Amino acid sequence: MENYKLVLPEHLNHYGYLFGGHLLKWVDEVAWIAASLDHPGCNFVTIGMDKVEFRKSVKQGDLLRLEANKTSEGTTSVQYYVEVYRHDIQNGNDERIFTTKTTFVCIDSEGKKCSICK
Repeated sequence: MENYKLVLPEHLNHYGYLFGGHLLKWVDEVAWIAASLDHPGCNFVTIGMDKVEFRKSVKQGDLLRLEANKTSEGTTSVQYYVEVYRHDIQNGNDERIFTTKTTFVCIDSEGKKCSICK
């Protein structure tokens, strides 16, 4: 699953750099979408990200490419490895700026853990 985000003024802190929370939100969203497309009818909630380390700064106007790939699947949970790249629209090059593994658990209508839809 691949998606793009344009960094706008409302995403920046008072120093002019991307707030980390916005990046985490986008990472969570793209991984959730991937899980939901891979398992139609399942209701997933995030239970964790393995590591949060911002390697490069991001500024207004940067175009980010987010890529989510499934790494493991259990009976009730699924995990996606998410990579975030700063995409240079001038030359088409990508620079990786962030990675994490995001884990989801499948829940039923009462919010209790249940088996992943097959």
